[in-house]
Amino acid sequence: MTTLFSRIIDGEIPAHFVWQDETCVAFLVIDPMTDGHTIVVPRREVDSWLDADADLVTHLTLVAHQIGKAQQAAWSSARVGLLVEGFLVPHLHLHVWPANSVEDFDPHDVTHGQDQKILAANAARLRAALRDQGAGEAVPAEPA
Repeated sequence: MTTLFSRIIDGEIPAHFVWQDETCVAFLVIDPMTDGHTIVVPRREVDSWLDADADLVTHLTLVAHQIGKAQQAAWSSARVGLLVEGFLVPHLHLHVWPANSVEDFDPHDVTHGQDQKILAANAARLRAALRDQGAGEAVPAEPA
């Protein structure tokens, strides 16, 4: 069965993309823990990170690292969180979010149904920070 994330990757469901390469994509979470909360998702459906080969895990982690640096720059956060999860959507994904305290690490304390205008502004902010870091080739163009 096709996962929700595959439907997003295929363009069936809209999302605020900040990264696209041959192996993975990254887009903002609609129920973020903090502004800029992003997930990194392989294009290929993999159920669990333990099912992924080392090359895929390495690539996803390097992309998450670059996104985390951009988040820290864009939001001046003290830290950046990283979480590998997969209970709600059975498709490997890495959560990356700016954090300023331990309270920012509570996956149940989220903004439900974040306003699309806020998500669009946060995506533009993160794309700009990624371009500033030299990742322009993987950063999608601003939507029209």
